[in-house]
Amino acid sequence: MTDLVLVLNCGSSSIKFALFDAGARPLPRRPLWNGKVDGITGPAPTFGETGVAPGPVALDAAHPYSAALEHIRARVRERMARGGHRIAAVAHRVVHGGAKYQDPVRVDAAVLDDLRSYIPLAPLHQPFALEAIAALLQGMPELPQVACFDTAFHHTLPEVEKMLPLSWDAWERGLRRYGFHGLSYEYMSLALAERYGDAARGRTIVAHLGSGASLCAMQGLQSVATTMGFSALDGLMMGTRCGALDPGAVLYLMEIEQLSLQDVGRLLYHGSGLLGISGVSSDPRVLLAQEAGDARVQAALALYVRRIVREIGALVAVLGGLDMLVFTAGIGEHNAAVRERVCAGLAYLGVALDAQANGRDADLISSLDSRIPVAVERTNEEWVAAWHATRLLGAP
Repeated sequence: MTDLVLVLNCGSSSIKFALFDAGARPLPRRPLWNGKVDGITGPAPTFGETGVAPGPVALDAAHPYSAALEHIRARVRERMARGGHRIAAVAHRVVHGGAKYQDPVRVDAAVLDDLRSYIPLAPLHQPFALEAIAALLQGMPELPQVACFDTAFHHTLPEVEKMLPLSWDAWERGLRRYGFHGLSYEYMSLALAERYGDAARGRTIVAHLGSGASLCAMQGLQSVATTMGFSALDGLMMGTRCGALDPGAVLYLMEIEQLSLQDVGRLLYHGSGLLGISGVSSDPRVLLAQEAGDARVQAALALYVRRIVREIGALVAVLGGLDMLVFTAGIGEHNAAVRERVCAGLAYLGVALDAQANGRDADLISSLDSRIPVAVERTNEEWVAAWHATRLLGAP
């Protein structure tokens, strides 16, 4: 019987899962089987898995997230029964570990209570991972569960990067910049070292561009600065989120325009970014296809790229130069037009692309005369979580 690690990556509207062979050494980078329930809170949720294209899935309208999780559990049970496998452990991507959790941890009721206290710090993501953990703790308490934190990779940030320019009391209460997308950046630190060796150990900036987006400045493949700090609203403009924003604008919305706290939260998390400005979509692929003749779409894309270029420039200043630029995540890996526009804005650094390599999403997309190597590296958050679980729990 083969022991497997099940990885659950729970977002606000989707649940991704993957199963890895826990007995294989080294742990294979490719899962034996994976899939995703998407659009959980929307009118037309879908389910897709290895070898099966996404198709409609019926979810309980009153409790769609719980229904999506149960659908995945049922498919996993069915697969286990057919294949002679068993789940030896479940690894979860958990967005926030606060200041306490800097390493993966096996979850029990006490740890779960701790992690619930961080929900206000990550309201868009934290509750859904914890819902999955709680359901499994109740239904299968003997099954080991491991939480892997997106904040953990950034524990190497120097104190000056962690501090917010508020009162000292705020710092002592835990208001600080934590950093996110850590599982993705941790995979980058491993994959870039394998592919490029010492060339990746200098002043490297990784651009994690997906529906959520951030940048990480690395030195020695450790995080030394990042754009997403206290919350998932910080830093870059995103699909539906604003990114860094003058707090005076929020005060104006509440004091002058009389928006409630809930209204402002919905605006900043769900009604801003590419969707808010374009009025069309949060997806750059859709916007690029409709860019001609639509001033709002043009403005959305221009600001999206400008914010990335601006923040890369800030991190270059912190690093004191740049030795490598890397794109990852859904947009970073697959959107040649966005990469081209960002790199055009960095021409002053000596960045130059090979148009053909960029067009085919090659591993290295910079031209031979580029002073800065520019790479595309596929992220693998699920594998990082499975790897941590096998290391923490030991080989089955």
